[in-house]
Amino acid sequence: MRKLLPGVLMLGWIPTLAVATGAKWIAGASLAAQGSTPVKVTRIYTGADGKTKAEEFEIPLRPRDAGSNLSASVAVTALQVRRTTPEYFVDWHPAPRRQLVVTLSGESEIELEGGRKIRLGPGHILLAEDTTGQGHISRAVASKDRIALDIALAEGATLPR
Repeated sequence: MRKLLPGVLMLGWIPTLAVATGAKWIAGASLAAQGSTPVKVTRIYTGADGKTKAEEFEIPLRPRDAGSNLSASVAVTALQVRRTTPEYFVDWHPAPRRQLVVTLSGESEIELEGGRKIRLGPGHILLAEDTTGQGHISRAVASKDRIALDIALAEGATLPR
């Protein structure tokens, strides 16, 4: 028993590690070291067939100062704060202008030709460039309001890629 007790105490870190790792795994947390979070944008645009298409891209960032990365500047002309309620629904329509739509809270979705749906939740950045053609459907998907920023892009402005 005297020889068994020190062995059990020395190996005590194994059950502790198993419990901590298991708790992170159950919670859905990453077990690996976290890297930089990419800044992703969903772009909707009008295809040659007049239908809205979608693609996703990442905005490149460069180091600015300790703990901060920054993209290149993008010229904008206006900013509006938008609140949509759970009753929000706009049938087929093109975007009113080239704009970024950044969801701050709540959720909605857009629907494209063929039934593809893109969920717009907190932190989602949508680049709406489908200003011609059939456009898309916009609707609420949750039982609470959605708050978003509509940021009009200047003529000829492009997001860094």
